[in-house]
Amino acid sequence: MQEVTGNTTGLGPGAMQMLERIYRRRVAPADVVGPELATFLCECSTEVARQVGILVDRRGQVEHVVVGDASKLVLPDVGRLRAARGRFRGLRLVHTHLRGEPLTQDDLTDLALLRLDLVAAIGVERGGRAGTVYMAHLVPQADGAEPYRLLPARPAHHLDVDFGQLIRSLEAEFARTVDRVASTDLGKDRAIVVSVQLGRRRDASGRVAELLELARSADVKVLEVAEQPRPEPDPKYLLGRGKLEQILVRAMQLGAELLIFDPDLSPGQARAISDFTDLKVIDRTMLILDIFAQRAHTRDGKLQVELAQLRYTLPRLVEKNTMMSRLTGGIGGRGPGETKLEINRRRARERIGRLEKQIEELSKRRHVRRERREGSGIPVVSIVGYTNAGKSTLFNALTSADVNVEDKLFATLDPTSRRLDLGGHGERTVVLTDTVGFIRDLPKDLVNAFRATLEELDFAGVLVHVVDASDPDHPQQIESVARILGELGLGERPRILVMNKIDRMPRADAERVAREHGAVAVSALDPKGFAPLREAIRAELWRSSGPARATSAASPSE
Repeated sequence: MQEVTGNTTGLGPGAMQMLERIYRRRVAPADVVGPELATFLCECSTEVARQVGILVDRRGQVEHVVVGDASKLVLPDVGRLRAARGRFRGLRLVHTHLRGEPLTQDDLTDLALLRLDLVAAIGVERGGRAGTVYMAHLVPQADGAEPYRLLPARPAHHLDVDFGQLIRSLEAEFARTVDRVASTDLGKDRAIVVSVQLGRRRDASGRVAELLELARSADVKVLEVAEQPRPEPDPKYLLGRGKLEQILVRAMQLGAELLIFDPDLSPGQARAISDFTDLKVIDRTMLILDIFAQRAHTRDGKLQVELAQLRYTLPRLVEKNTMMSRLTGGIGGRGPGETKLEINRRRARERIGRLEKQIEELSKRRHVRRERREGSGIPVVSIVGYTNAGKSTLFNALTSADVNVEDKLFATLDPTSRRLDLGGHGERTVVLTDTVGFIRDLPKDLVNAFRATLEELDFAGVLVHVVDASDPDHPQQIESVARILGELGLGERPRILVMNKIDRMPRADAERVAREHGAVAVSALDPKGFAPLREAIRAELWRSSGPARATSAASPSE
């Protein structure tokens, strides 16, 4: 016999046996609930003086029997949604109302959040008779309106609703709506961005714009942005529960599959929100890690991205999460008494240890190459800057390289080195290195994983800090890069500030911005204007290295 769940405390054996007999009942495919079952539910509800509900599948089989209190009931975990677009849960909720009241807001919230086929409330009359039945179902794309439709109330013994026909037409309507949304961006995940603005942050609009750019770079279609200012984060959900419910209902209306949160979720918040919804839930760091996973091409880069992902997801592993299931295959994969969660965590730790050893070995090889390069007396100049500031475009223009260039965040991950002839007196040659771009609140796991790559900066005599002068948020970006360089121990390294993309702004504005920051103004698309930059690099090398080193002989390219 299946189990009766919910508020069963204080119920005697006779009442429990009565409730368990509900599982023996069946509902005809065309009926919302049959008159005999409706009457029996009301008799049970009168006997226990509590709401009694059932979840019925499309075959008419009772899947769950739930007991509440006098005014509400709490539904059990009903599993994950079916995968097909436009499909509902495949379950309808039929329950009693002791005072004969219509559907409550809790009923309608359960309908929307759980994506139920339908919700029905049967009014209990005197003597345990079934009275009026109130019903509601979901509707698609209800812009500015409620996501559900209330059906006319009907007597329990004269329900003329063809449930089978109703649910087929609703799912067809939902599927058409989702297809219309998806047709403009085939193959892309559809997401709602959730921005929680804590305290009195001045950069809220900049963070939202940047998160939208991150989503675009990850090939995610953002359907809507939900914002909530809060003095401090909710410890369980980051934002308020009511706001979260609104967002989930809106996601259902728009056909969204993904929620992207900013700021980052704690492990506890990630688990709580994942338990609250069937949608995929990620935060800003996970989105950045996903972009890095798409863009890493070298073995070194792939290893570092995987390490960062494992370090970030390890404390977020939960029993219902399947993100690590691929690590548990093979004979002997589970020990006696181990749960799937314990296996996932142990395998993740083992994998982290192996990755750290491999990355350390690659770091040693790079160190040998750098020592060989230093022995030749070639100065190193590294390009740093905010992501999408035009670093790779400038690198290609200066060195005639062919590093990948896209108008996306983190388009280039793997460091590249090329010879650069500075020209002028002594025909000075240096090694110019292009590095991964920075971003505000760069994830610590990512910094730690890419520390081996960022070691290139330790050997640079001069840093060329490239800034997108046309971005109105460039002062904050300069500050973010300076802060990250300080965290890497490079805050005192000689640095040349370069205001790039001046072709996107009036000449007078470009000159003013460059003057305010004491920077060199260039456009990476116009090599004719590189002479001041070459001269600035040459002068900084002269100051930092001394005349003897600044005039050493040129060497072959890296």
